[in-house]
Amino acid sequence: MSVPRSVAAHHQAVVELLTGVPANKGHLTLPLLEALGKVLAVDLYAPLSLPPFANSQMDGFAVRSADIPDGGAELRVAEPVPAGAAAPALKPGFAAPIMTGAMIPEGADAVVPIEKAIPNTFPDPAVKDAVVELPPAAPGTYIRERGSDIGKGTLALAAGTLMGPAQLGLMAALGLTTVDIRQPCRVLLVTTGDEVVEPGQDLTSGKIFDSNGTLLEASMRQAGLEVVRAGISDDRPAALLAVLRRHTGTGADRVDLIVTTGGVSKGAYEVVKQAMADQPVEFLPVAMQPGGPQGLGTFDGVPFLGFPGNPVSCLISFEMFLRPALTQVLGTPAPRPVLRARLSEPLTSPEGKHQVRRGTVESNGTVRMEGGAGSHLVHALARANSLVHVPGDVTELAEGDEVEVWML
Repeated sequence: MSVPRSVAAHHQAVVELLTGVPANKGHLTLPLLEALGKVLAVDLYAPLSLPPFANSQMDGFAVRSADIPDGGAELRVAEPVPAGAAAPALKPGFAAPIMTGAMIPEGADAVVPIEKAIPNTFPDPAVKDAVVELPPAAPGTYIRERGSDIGKGTLALAAGTLMGPAQLGLMAALGLTTVDIRQPCRVLLVTTGDEVVEPGQDLTSGKIFDSNGTLLEASMRQAGLEVVRAGISDDRPAALLAVLRRHTGTGADRVDLIVTTGGVSKGAYEVVKQAMADQPVEFLPVAMQPGGPQGLGTFDGVPFLGFPGNPVSCLISFEMFLRPALTQVLGTPAPRPVLRARLSEPLTSPEGKHQVRRGTVESNGTVRMEGGAGSHLVHALARANSLVHVPGDVTELAEGDEVEVWML
């Protein structure tokens, strides 16, 4: 009986496997929102300055600082400057009511907040010759200078940047509507098993609906992959081989990676193991629960990963091995947030196995388990917001003990 491989060793094996996935397949131009979670292909330089003009940081009065001595001064009220409008020049001895984000008038070099004015309300624009008493303000006070965020022609985002909401927001602020991203990794996802049927079909005796396909495709798409679904392959090795060879040739259908679910354990009808008999693919146990049985190698030169068939096992396999390896090799997706939380209940774990439990991290810094350790508990998985890690050398944890959790 083979000695189970450690989680760390299997992670490294997956990283090494993925070095065979092309990292630069060319560029793809997408609308901004479609680029979420993908990687910027080229350096991006700002086509304009941000802000594009000096503007007010506060609701208040735009003034010439030289008009207000140390003891303050009474100034005449000029025409208001609303946001979104061109500002007329400010005459000496005047203060212009100005809104947050509005353009600073020519001649003004400071803003006095409205709450520091006497009276501390804006006068009715219809009132002629209104005056306001203001304290002194140093030049530049409450002014956002042109280009203070980024100057025109400056590097805004470097090639290889992961496109999240903040990065896409910056591009929108720069007036851009599309972005060049790296062509994503293309993965073939195949669910196997005579017992599984597509959701929506008749559920006859002994059959179950396929949740793995949806579970993994959603995870992969969230991670920035292009997913090719081949449906469900039954337990005939020849049928599975036909599916795989259809997507590993030299044509446009060729994929960069193959992921299967099911058929990798020690049963009598492990179709994936049978289909890979002539391929450089290793099937081995990993010291992890759930998700112990794993397959790894290449099929006709294409990197291949075989995940277990139970839904929680296949998701844990993705989160523990494929997702972090993609981050390490291709730069996307972003790593899962990792934190420490206190257990809300005692926990036991099998000796020698890295256990990954589903949990919910509460606002008080504790984490409670969602369901047991079973690899079929999809409802518990759906309730969880984190993965709770118990190292292989730990068998018992008490309430209040700290554990590492990955936020989902």
